[in-house]
Amino acid sequence: MCQAVLLDLVHGCCPRCAGLSLRGGSASDRRVFLLRAKTDPSGACASPYRGAHALDGDSTAERLYRMKRTLDDLDLSSVRVVTSARGREALLWYQRLLFTAVYRFEYRVTSTPGCPSCCGSAHTGPTPETIQEEVSAFVQRLPALMGDVKIRKSTMIPDVFGHGFSSRAGGVSYIPTLSSLNLFCSQTRRDPPAVVTENRRRLALHAGFPPQSLHLVKVAHASDIWVMGTEEPRSYDAVLTNQRGVVLAAPGADCMPILFADPVSEVIGAAHAGWKGTLKGVAMATVDAMVREFGCHVRDIMVAVGPSVGSCCFTLEQEHALDFSRIHPDCVPDPESPRPHVNIRLANRLLLQRGGVNPEHIHDDANPERPLVTPCTSCHPDHYFSHVRDGPNFGTQVGFVWIREGRDGTHWGTGEDVSH
Repeated sequence: MCQAVLLDLVHGCCPRCAGLSLRGGSASDRRVFLLRAKTDPSGACASPYRGAHALDGDSTAERLYRMKRTLDDLDLSSVRVVTSARGREALLWYQRLLFTAVYRFEYRVTSTPGCPSCCGSAHTGPTPETIQEEVSAFVQRLPALMGDVKIRKSTMIPDVFGHGFSSRAGGVSYIPTLSSLNLFCSQTRRDPPAVVTENRRRLALHAGFPPQSLHLVKVAHASDIWVMGTEEPRSYDAVLTNQRGVVLAAPGADCMPILFADPVSEVIGAAHAGWKGTLKGVAMATVDAMVREFGCHVRDIMVAVGPSVGSCCFTLEQEHALDFSRIHPDCVPDPESPRPHVNIRLANRLLLQRGGVNPEHIHDDANPERPLVTPCTSCHPDHYFSHVRDGPNFGTQVGFVWIREGRDGTHWGTGEDVSH
């Protein structure tokens, strides 16, 4: 396995302490990164390591972020870190914020007697709080990619609710399949918590709600519903509330983010519906919970289905496609195909209608009288993330909704309605 090396030693980098065997005085074949202190003379660290990456920047966060970009360019994920005991303690905090479990760090704490390289690290005295502040300040300075944040809205949701569906523009994620407004952090992907948090902050500021109020469902690909105010389960695919001051959100990258709003009872919900959740009835389970927990009437509930994969691009094995044919034959336009196409949007619409939801209160691609709110994510790479199209290191957009008037009488902004 090809491994990078990060040298975090303040008084120069001793090959013997670092455990490196350099031939011809070059470290370029070992992918060595030099994390130098500002007080270190520019040549002190670099002289034994011609060809190494000297990490420059105004902060440790910036230097480590530069290293991460190089690792991604080289498709590397394993890093051996040579540092002091204090340096390791600080670097572990940076690691939690700027990397995910995709990157494997092995720490070597130097302790060679009499060696000045073992006396400290390139960053001294940071606390978890100051590291968090430093990282946050750094990512907030990163330039937005792919233009400004764009939000698609449903014309069905009344103005008493704020809501929207995000696209991929306006964030700071740089990896192509995650660029740029990826809103979900996974330990199996390369977008770190600090970057995703910054993307969520930019979405919130654009949409007009406080970033800390955003609450994302914890996806399980099932039909479990959490009513906010009760004990939160470890996983669920929909959340409901009548509380003000909170923004409910559901992720989607081919799977459907579905928003629910009852303007009479002032109750909102957000659900994640992939093909498994669709078959398990998560959309109608959300409606039933609104009726059961808040006394809503089905006739009052509005449903908006966000960007998701269309039947043009989504296929399943025949055994699973057959389950959708049982909902309605039109859900599987080519049932004889070895891998049939499946219309999960139509399946959700039909299940909602059978549960009593007014067909005219469902905003999706089958509602021709309203502007399109449900484009195919796979067909629009410039606007949306897609697992089907991009593979396992994919980005995520969200649908979000809140009750607009706060308890203190303040009025959150309306955001910007942008159609592609």
